[in-house]
Amino acid sequence: MEAVPPLFCFGVVADIQYADAEDGYDFGGRRRRYYRHSLNLLRAAVEAWAAEKPPLAFVLQLGDSIDGLNARSGQSERALEQVLAALGRLPVPVHHAWGNHELYNFSRARLVHTGLNSRSCGAAAGPPASDCQAYHFSPAARFRVVVLDGYDLSTLGREPGSARYQESLRLLRKKNPNDDLNDPTGLKEPQFVEFNGGFSQAQLDWFNEVLKFSDENQEKVIVMGHLPIHPDASDWVCFAWNYKDALSVIHAHQCVVCFLAGHLHDGGYCLDSHGIHHLTLEGIIETPPESNAFGTVYVYKDKMILKGRGRVSDRVMHF
Repeated sequence: MEAVPPLFCFGVVADIQYADAEDGYDFGGRRRRYYRHSLNLLRAAVEAWAAEKPPLAFVLQLGDSIDGLNARSGQSERALEQVLAALGRLPVPVHHAWGNHELYNFSRARLVHTGLNSRSCGAAAGPPASDCQAYHFSPAARFRVVVLDGYDLSTLGREPGSARYQESLRLLRKKNPNDDLNDPTGLKEPQFVEFNGGFSQAQLDWFNEVLKFSDENQEKVIVMGHLPIHPDASDWVCFAWNYKDALSVIHAHQCVVCFLAGHLHDGGYCLDSHGIHHLTLEGIIETPPESNAFGTVYVYKDKMILKGRGRVSDRVMHF
């Protein structure tokens, strides 16, 4: 590690997808998922983070904390309690992105009243909609973290009669004529599947104002959300519907240095044309019991150093 101490450090973890269930496989039937053991890996991550020197300032949980299996077995509340209890052993705030699996288990109206609503963790105000899980906070002078809600545009977790549900369904059906809306076969824009989502214009406008403030105050900004927003940091399907709109907002400013995401369990990385690091973290859910998948990020004035564990590689990201 560097001779100079970091300005702050934080933990990162993605796609825990805990369920009290036997091992299974992904939707393609090829990739093993360790539902029950994922909680043990999370507990090991918490134990490692608790021993960090200097201590962590916060943790970013990049979404899909529990698996959709829980909804089918009636175990959603119990599974979430166990994940939050494990994270609750840390004496620092945990900031949560909402992923598709949270929305398989709970409505957005319900999520607002769970421990996954982290907007209250010393955060500045988010977009106008009360159920939009987007906000920002400053962990240190000249640094800001922005949490985005990649399912603000989505049919998942919304009442079918609501205006936002209808707007999202119209967009999805316009882009995806397949009978199964989770099927990307034949699509010109294969990200338009139901297990992905997008950013409302209201959220993008709010995001633009936050970055304008950070530009004016010479801040460095770390952005996080469940869905990747750059195809080169993902596969050909797993990224936000209107990722180009989010990138356009970011690229109109000088302040963003990194975008952290989950969703793609294999992880991914790219440095984009504007020098922004897009890091997609490997998911715990597909990590064998003898390994792990989490990291600690040490932030300096000119770089971020990721110390990965298990499937997560070490990485130095200069800015």
